[in-house]
Amino acid sequence: MSLLEQIYTEDHRIFREALRKYLEANVTPHADEWEKTGITPKQAWKDFGAQGFLCPSLPEEYGGSGVGFEYAVIILEEISRTKQSGLAVSLHSDVVVPYLSSFGNDEQKKKWLPGCASGDIISAVAMTEPNAGSDLAALRTTAVKDGNDYIINGQKTFISNGINCDLCITAVKTDTKANPPYAGISLIVVEDGTPGFIKGQKFDKIGMKSQDTAELFFEDCRVPKENLLGEEGSGFKFLMQKLQQERLVASWGSQVMAEIALEVTLEFTKSREAFGRPISRFQANSFKLAEMATEIELGRTFLEALTLDHIAGRDVVKKTSMAKYWVCEMANRIAQQGLQLHGGYGYMEEYAIARIFRDIRIHTIFAGTSEVMKLIISRMMGL
Repeated sequence: MSLLEQIYTEDHRIFREALRKYLEANVTPHADEWEKTGITPKQAWKDFGAQGFLCPSLPEEYGGSGVGFEYAVIILEEISRTKQSGLAVSLHSDVVVPYLSSFGNDEQKKKWLPGCASGDIISAVAMTEPNAGSDLAALRTTAVKDGNDYIINGQKTFISNGINCDLCITAVKTDTKANPPYAGISLIVVEDGTPGFIKGQKFDKIGMKSQDTAELFFEDCRVPKENLLGEEGSGFKFLMQKLQQERLVASWGSQVMAEIALEVTLEFTKSREAFGRPISRFQANSFKLAEMATEIELGRTFLEALTLDHIAGRDVVKKTSMAKYWVCEMANRIAQQGLQLHGGYGYMEEYAIARIFRDIRIHTIFAGTSEVMKLIISRMMGL
Protein backbone atom coordinates (compact mmCIF):
# COMPACT_ATOMS: atom_id res chain seq x y z
CA MET A 1 0.00 0.00 0.00
CA SER A 2 1.40 3.41 -0.98
CA LEU A 3 1.72 6.29 1.46
CA LEU A 4 -1.28 8.18 0.07
CA GLU A 5 -3.41 5.05 -0.05
CA GLN A 6 -2.93 4.79 3.70
CA ILE A 7 -4.92 7.99 4.19
CA TYR A 8 -7.52 7.34 1.48
CA THR A 9 -11.00 6.45 2.62
CA GLU A 10 -14.10 5.13 0.92
CA ASP A 11 -15.02 8.76 0.15
CA HIS A 12 -11.79 9.14 -1.81
CA ARG A 13 -12.54 5.98 -3.80
CA ILE A 14 -16.07 7.09 -4.62
CA PHE A 15 -14.81 10.53 -5.66
CA ARG A 16 -12.17 9.05 -7.97
CA GLU A 17 -14.63 6.66 -9.56
CA ALA A 18 -17.20 9.39 -10.21
CA LEU A 19 -14.54 11.70 -11.63
CA ARG A 20 -13.12 8.99 -13.90
CA LYS A 21 -16.55 8.14 -15.29
CA TYR A 22 -17.28 11.80 -15.93
CA LEU A 23 -13.98 12.36 -17.72
CA GLU A 24 -14.36 9.24 -19.84
CA ALA A 25 -17.80 10.39 -21.00
CA ASN A 26 -17.35 14.14 -21.29
CA VAL A 27 -13.69 15.07 -21.70
CA THR A 28 -11.58 12.32 -23.32
CA PRO A 29 -13.89 12.05 -26.39
CA HIS A 30 -13.21 15.74 -27.14
CA ALA A 31 -9.44 15.70 -26.56
CA ASP A 32 -8.45 15.50 -30.23
CA GLU A 33 -10.95 18.19 -31.21
CA TRP A 34 -9.64 20.58 -28.53
CA GLU A 35 -6.08 19.87 -29.60
CA LYS A 36 -6.89 20.91 -33.16
CA THR A 37 -8.70 24.09 -32.18
CA GLY A 38 -6.04 24.99 -29.61
CA ILE A 39 -8.50 25.89 -26.87
CA THR A 40 -11.07 24.29 -24.56
CA PRO A 41 -14.67 25.55 -24.69
CA LYS A 42 -15.74 27.55 -21.65
CA GLN A 43 -18.79 25.33 -21.36
CA ALA A 44 -16.50 22.42 -20.50
CA TRP A 45 -15.33 24.36 -17.45
CA LYS A 46 -18.91 25.10 -16.40
CA ASP A 47 -19.93 21.47 -16.82
CA PHE A 48 -16.94 20.34 -14.77
CA GLY A 49 -17.74 22.85 -12.05
CA ALA A 50 -21.38 21.78 -11.96
CA GLN A 51 -20.21 18.32 -10.92
CA GLY A 52 -18.31 19.75 -7.95
CA PHE A 53 -14.87 18.94 -9.34
CA LEU A 54 -13.51 22.51 -9.39
CA CYS A 55 -11.83 24.04 -6.31
CA PRO A 56 -12.86 21.24 -3.92
CA SER A 57 -10.61 22.66 -1.20
CA LEU A 58 -12.69 25.84 -0.90
CA PRO A 59 -15.09 26.08 2.06
CA GLU A 60 -18.69 25.15 1.32
CA GLU A 61 -19.80 28.77 1.68
CA TYR A 62 -17.86 29.55 -1.50
CA GLY A 63 -18.98 26.49 -3.46
CA GLY A 64 -16.24 24.04 -2.51
CA SER A 65 -16.25 20.92 -0.36
CA GLY A 66 -13.59 21.90 2.17
CA VAL A 67 -11.52 18.78 1.45
CA GLY A 68 -7.76 18.25 1.65
CA PHE A 69 -5.02 18.52 -0.97
CA GLU A 70 -5.09 14.76 -1.54
CA TYR A 71 -8.27 15.33 -3.58
CA ALA A 72 -6.28 17.66 -5.81
CA VAL A 73 -3.85 14.81 -6.44
CA ILE A 74 -6.71 12.49 -7.39
CA ILE A 75 -8.09 15.07 -9.84
CA LEU A 76 -4.66 15.66 -11.34
CA GLU A 77 -4.05 11.92 -11.76
CA GLU A 78 -7.36 11.30 -13.49
CA ILE A 79 -7.39 14.34 -15.74
CA SER A 80 -3.85 13.58 -16.90
CA ARG A 81 -5.27 10.46 -18.53
CA THR A 82 -7.68 12.36 -20.76
CA LYS A 83 -5.10 13.14 -23.50
CA GLN A 84 -5.79 16.87 -23.33
CA SER A 85 -4.25 19.82 -21.50
CA GLY A 86 -6.82 22.56 -21.99
CA LEU A 87 -9.06 21.82 -19.04
CA ALA A 88 -6.26 23.08 -16.79
CA VAL A 89 -8.07 22.26 -13.59
CA SER A 90 -5.00 22.09 -11.35
CA LEU A 91 -3.74 25.46 -12.56
CA HIS A 92 -7.10 27.00 -11.75
CA SER A 93 -8.02 25.17 -8.53
CA ASP A 94 -4.64 24.59 -6.92
CA VAL A 95 -2.44 27.41 -8.22
CA VAL A 96 -4.47 30.56 -8.97
CA VAL A 97 -7.56 30.34 -6.76
CA PRO A 98 -5.48 29.83 -3.56
CA TYR A 99 -4.20 33.40 -3.99
CA LEU A 100 -7.79 34.59 -3.65
CA SER A 101 -8.74 32.25 -0.82
CA SER A 102 -5.56 32.95 1.17
CA PHE A 103 -4.96 36.65 0.59
CA GLY A 104 -8.34 38.05 -0.48
CA ASN A 105 -10.56 39.93 1.95
CA ASP A 106 -14.15 38.89 2.68
CA GLU A 107 -15.61 41.07 -0.08
CA GLN A 108 -13.18 39.72 -2.67
CA LYS A 109 -13.83 36.14 -1.67
CA LYS A 110 -17.60 36.59 -1.90
CA LYS A 111 -17.26 38.30 -5.27
CA TRP A 112 -15.00 35.80 -7.05
CA LEU A 113 -14.70 32.44 -5.32
CA PRO A 114 -18.21 31.07 -6.00
CA GLY A 115 -17.71 31.67 -9.72
CA CYS A 116 -14.32 29.96 -9.58
CA ALA A 117 -15.95 26.89 -8.03
CA SER A 118 -18.83 26.81 -10.51
CA GLY A 119 -16.69 27.28 -13.61
CA ASP A 120 -18.30 30.61 -14.48
CA ILE A 121 -14.93 32.24 -13.73
CA ILE A 122 -11.77 30.83 -15.29
CA SER A 123 -8.64 32.16 -13.63
CA ALA A 124 -5.07 32.89 -14.66
CA VAL A 125 -1.99 34.32 -12.98
CA ALA A 126 0.26 36.69 -14.91
CA MET A 127 3.86 36.85 -13.75
CA THR A 128 6.13 36.23 -16.74
CA GLU A 129 7.09 39.14 -19.01
CA PRO A 130 9.14 39.26 -22.22
CA ASN A 131 12.20 40.29 -20.18
CA ALA A 132 11.32 38.84 -16.78
CA GLY A 133 10.80 35.12 -16.35
CA SER A 134 12.52 33.45 -13.43
CA ASP A 135 13.71 36.86 -12.16
CA LEU A 136 10.37 38.17 -10.92
CA ALA A 137 11.97 41.19 -9.26
CA ALA A 138 12.83 42.47 -12.74
CA LEU A 139 9.23 42.77 -13.94
CA ARG A 140 8.31 46.08 -15.56
CA THR A 141 4.51 46.16 -15.53
CA THR A 142 3.48 49.11 -13.37
CA ALA A 143 0.36 50.08 -11.44
CA VAL A 144 0.08 53.75 -10.54
CA LYS A 145 -2.59 54.87 -8.10
CA ASP A 146 -4.99 57.46 -9.50
CA GLY A 147 -7.74 58.39 -7.07
CA ASN A 148 -9.70 55.24 -6.30
CA ASP A 149 -8.09 53.27 -9.13
CA TYR A 150 -4.83 51.76 -10.28
CA ILE A 151 -3.69 52.43 -13.84
CA ILE A 152 -1.77 49.43 -15.13
CA ASN A 153 0.66 49.50 -18.06
CA GLY A 154 2.80 46.64 -19.27
CA GLN A 155 2.90 43.29 -20.99
CA LYS A 156 2.77 39.67 -19.87
CA THR A 157 3.61 36.59 -21.90
CA PHE A 158 3.24 32.79 -21.82
CA ILE A 159 0.08 33.11 -19.70
CA SER A 160 -1.82 29.82 -19.41
CA ASN A 161 -5.61 30.27 -19.70
CA GLY A 162 -4.74 33.68 -21.16
CA ILE A 163 -7.52 33.70 -23.73
CA ASN A 164 -10.21 31.99 -21.66
CA CYS A 165 -9.55 33.77 -18.37
CA ASP A 166 -12.30 35.85 -16.79
CA LEU A 167 -10.01 36.91 -13.97
CA CYS A 168 -6.26 37.41 -14.00
CA ILE A 169 -4.12 37.87 -10.90
CA THR A 170 -1.43 40.20 -12.19
CA ALA A 171 1.99 40.87 -10.69
CA VAL A 172 2.80 44.58 -10.98
CA LYS A 173 5.24 47.16 -9.62
CA THR A 174 3.41 49.63 -7.40
CA ASP A 175 6.72 51.10 -6.28
CA THR A 176 9.39 51.27 -8.99
CA LYS A 177 11.94 52.76 -6.59
CA ALA A 178 11.66 50.12 -3.89
CA ASN A 179 14.91 48.75 -2.50
CA PRO A 180 15.17 45.82 -2.81
CA PRO A 181 13.14 45.83 -6.06
CA TYR A 182 10.93 42.88 -5.08
CA ALA A 183 9.54 44.96 -2.19
CA GLY A 184 7.64 47.03 -4.75
CA ILE A 185 5.68 44.10 -6.23
CA SER A 186 1.91 43.85 -5.64
CA LEU A 187 -0.85 41.55 -6.89
CA ILE A 188 -3.90 43.11 -8.54
CA VAL A 189 -6.93 41.22 -9.88
CA VAL A 190 -7.85 42.28 -13.41
CA GLU A 191 -11.22 41.15 -14.77
CA ASP A 192 -11.97 40.35 -18.39
CA GLY A 193 -13.66 43.26 -20.13
CA THR A 194 -11.77 45.92 -18.18
CA PRO A 195 -10.90 48.75 -20.60
CA GLY A 196 -7.22 48.57 -21.48
CA PHE A 197 -6.92 44.85 -20.69
CA ILE A 198 -6.09 43.33 -24.06
CA LYS A 199 -5.69 39.65 -24.83
CA GLY A 200 -3.11 39.23 -27.57
CA GLN A 201 -2.23 36.29 -29.76
CA LYS A 202 -2.74 32.69 -28.72
CA PHE A 203 0.61 31.00 -29.08
CA ASP A 204 1.09 28.00 -31.38
CA LYS A 205 3.07 25.71 -29.08
CA ILE A 206 4.96 22.46 -29.56
CA GLY A 207 2.70 20.69 -27.08
CA MET A 208 -0.15 21.22 -24.62
CA LYS A 209 -2.02 22.61 -27.57
CA SER A 210 -5.53 22.57 -26.10
CA GLN A 211 -4.44 24.86 -23.27
CA ASP A 212 -4.65 28.45 -24.46
CA THR A 213 -1.41 30.30 -23.76
CA ALA A 214 -1.32 33.97 -24.68
CA GLU A 215 0.17 37.42 -24.45
CA LEU A 216 -1.64 39.95 -22.29
CA PHE A 217 -1.36 43.73 -22.66
CA PHE A 218 -2.28 46.47 -20.21
CA GLU A 219 -2.69 49.88 -21.81
CA ASP A 220 -3.81 52.49 -19.28
CA CYS A 221 -5.90 49.70 -17.76
CA ARG A 222 -7.95 51.24 -14.97
CA VAL A 223 -8.70 48.83 -12.12
CA PRO A 224 -10.49 49.67 -8.84
CA LYS A 225 -8.18 49.83 -5.82
CA GLU A 226 -10.47 47.23 -4.22
CA ASN A 227 -8.91 44.69 -6.58
CA LEU A 228 -5.55 44.82 -4.77
CA LEU A 229 -4.77 41.57 -2.95
CA GLY A 230 -3.45 42.27 0.51
CA GLU A 231 -1.31 45.38 0.90
CA GLU A 232 0.95 47.13 -1.59
CA GLY A 233 4.38 45.55 -1.66
CA SER A 234 3.21 42.15 -0.41
CA GLY A 235 3.04 40.55 -3.85
CA PHE A 236 6.47 38.95 -3.89
CA LYS A 237 5.88 37.37 -0.47
CA PHE A 238 2.54 36.00 -1.67
CA LEU A 239 4.12 34.58 -4.82
CA MET A 240 6.87 32.84 -2.87
CA GLN A 241 4.31 31.27 -0.54
CA LYS A 242 2.16 29.87 -3.34
CA LEU A 243 4.88 28.87 -5.79
CA GLN A 244 5.63 25.83 -3.62
CA GLN A 245 2.20 24.29 -4.19
CA GLU A 246 2.40 25.21 -7.85
CA ARG A 247 5.68 23.33 -8.14
CA LEU A 248 4.28 20.35 -6.28
CA VAL A 249 1.31 20.29 -8.67
CA ALA A 250 3.68 20.50 -11.66
CA SER A 251 5.73 17.63 -10.26
CA TRP A 252 2.62 15.47 -9.92
CA GLY A 253 1.66 16.27 -13.50
CA SER A 254 5.05 15.03 -14.69
CA GLN A 255 4.87 11.94 -12.49
CA VAL A 256 1.51 10.82 -13.84
CA MET A 257 2.53 11.46 -17.45
CA ALA A 258 5.67 9.38 -16.91
CA GLU A 259 3.53 6.55 -15.56
CA ILE A 260 1.22 6.72 -18.57
CA ALA A 261 4.22 6.80 -20.91
CA LEU A 262 5.51 3.56 -19.35
CA GLU A 263 2.06 1.94 -19.54
CA VAL A 264 1.66 2.59 -23.27
CA THR A 265 5.27 1.62 -23.94
CA LEU A 266 4.91 -1.69 -22.13
CA GLU A 267 1.71 -2.43 -24.03
CA PHE A 268 3.38 -1.65 -27.35
CA THR A 269 6.64 -3.52 -26.73
CA LYS A 270 4.84 -6.65 -25.55
CA SER A 271 2.70 -6.77 -28.69
CA ARG A 272 5.22 -5.60 -31.29
CA GLU A 273 7.45 -8.37 -32.63
CA ALA A 274 10.86 -8.35 -34.29
CA PHE A 275 12.93 -11.36 -35.28
CA GLY A 276 10.20 -13.67 -34.06
CA ARG A 277 9.68 -12.37 -30.53
CA PRO A 278 8.21 -9.35 -28.70
CA ILE A 279 10.67 -6.49 -28.63
CA SER A 280 10.17 -6.27 -24.86
CA ARG A 281 12.02 -9.59 -24.59
CA PHE A 282 15.28 -8.28 -26.01
CA GLN A 283 17.62 -7.79 -23.08
CA ALA A 284 18.57 -4.21 -23.98
CA ASN A 285 14.90 -3.26 -24.14
CA SER A 286 13.85 -5.17 -21.03
CA PHE A 287 16.68 -3.56 -19.05
CA LYS A 288 15.61 -0.13 -20.29
CA LEU A 289 12.01 -0.80 -19.28
CA ALA A 290 13.20 -1.94 -15.85
CA GLU A 291 15.19 1.28 -15.45
CA MET A 292 12.15 3.35 -16.46
CA ALA A 293 9.92 1.53 -13.97
CA THR A 294 12.46 2.06 -11.18
CA GLU A 295 12.75 5.81 -11.79
CA ILE A 296 8.98 6.15 -11.86
CA GLU A 297 8.62 4.22 -8.59
CA LEU A 298 11.23 6.44 -6.94
CA GLY A 299 9.40 9.54 -8.16
CA ARG A 300 6.03 8.44 -6.79
CA THR A 301 7.45 7.40 -3.43
CA PHE A 302 9.17 10.77 -3.02
CA LEU A 303 6.12 12.74 -4.16
CA GLU A 304 3.69 10.90 -1.90
CA ALA A 305 5.88 11.52 1.14
CA LEU A 306 6.31 15.15 0.12
CA THR A 307 2.56 15.54 -0.37
CA LEU A 308 1.85 14.23 3.13
CA ASP A 309 4.36 16.75 4.51
CA HIS A 310 2.66 19.50 2.53
CA ILE A 311 -0.77 18.50 3.84
CA ALA A 312 0.66 18.54 7.38
CA GLY A 313 1.86 22.11 6.85
CA ARG A 314 5.57 21.34 7.09
CA ASP A 315 8.27 23.47 5.44
CA VAL A 316 8.84 21.73 2.10
CA VAL A 317 10.51 24.48 0.05
CA LYS A 318 13.75 22.56 -0.46
CA LYS A 319 12.12 19.20 -1.17
CA THR A 320 9.52 20.75 -3.46
CA SER A 321 12.33 22.33 -5.48
CA MET A 322 14.02 18.92 -5.61
CA ALA A 323 10.81 17.30 -6.82
CA LYS A 324 10.15 19.96 -9.45
CA TYR A 325 13.67 19.52 -10.81
CA TRP A 326 14.10 15.75 -10.63
CA VAL A 327 10.61 14.45 -11.38
CA CYS A 328 10.10 16.74 -14.38
CA GLU A 329 13.50 15.81 -15.80
CA MET A 330 12.78 12.13 -15.13
CA ALA A 331 9.45 12.34 -16.96
CA ASN A 332 11.18 13.81 -19.99
CA ARG A 333 13.65 10.91 -19.98
CA ILE A 334 10.81 8.41 -19.72
CA ALA A 335 8.91 10.00 -22.61
CA GLN A 336 12.00 10.08 -24.82
CA GLN A 337 12.86 6.46 -24.05
CA GLY A 338 9.26 5.39 -24.54
CA LEU A 339 9.12 7.02 -27.94
CA GLN A 340 12.40 5.36 -28.92
CA LEU A 341 11.03 1.95 -27.98
CA HIS A 342 8.01 2.60 -30.19
CA GLY A 343 10.33 3.01 -33.17
CA GLY A 344 8.79 4.82 -36.12
CA TYR A 345 5.32 4.43 -34.65
CA GLY A 346 6.31 6.67 -31.77
CA TYR A 347 6.61 9.55 -34.22
CA MET A 348 3.02 9.15 -35.33
CA GLU A 349 0.35 11.36 -33.75
CA GLU A 350 -2.08 8.47 -33.44
CA TYR A 351 0.10 6.94 -30.73
CA ALA A 352 -0.25 8.36 -27.22
CA ILE A 353 3.50 8.45 -26.66
CA ALA A 354 3.87 11.15 -29.33
CA ARG A 355 1.55 13.53 -27.50
CA ILE A 356 3.16 12.76 -24.16
CA PHE A 357 6.58 13.45 -25.68
CA ARG A 358 5.41 16.87 -26.90
CA ASP A 359 3.41 17.84 -23.84
CA ILE A 360 5.99 16.87 -21.21
CA ARG A 361 8.76 19.04 -22.62
CA ILE A 362 7.50 22.26 -21.04
CA HIS A 363 7.46 20.71 -17.56
CA THR A 364 11.16 21.40 -17.00
CA ILE A 365 10.55 25.07 -17.86
CA PHE A 366 7.24 26.30 -16.42
CA ALA A 367 6.70 26.95 -12.70
CA GLY A 368 10.45 27.46 -12.38
CA THR A 369 13.08 25.94 -14.65
CA SER A 370 15.22 23.01 -13.58
CA GLU A 371 18.16 25.39 -13.37
CA VAL A 372 16.33 27.74 -11.00
CA MET A 373 15.28 24.78 -8.86
CA LYS A 374 18.93 23.72 -8.55
CA LEU A 375 19.82 27.27 -7.59
CA ILE A 376 17.23 27.24 -4.80
CA ILE A 377 18.41 23.85 -3.55
CA SER A 378 22.06 24.87 -3.56
CA ARG A 379 21.35 28.08 -1.67
CA MET A 380 19.40 26.17 0.95
CA MET A 381 22.44 23.92 1.30
CA GLY A 382 24.50 26.97 2.18
CA LEU A 383 26.37 26.99 -1.11
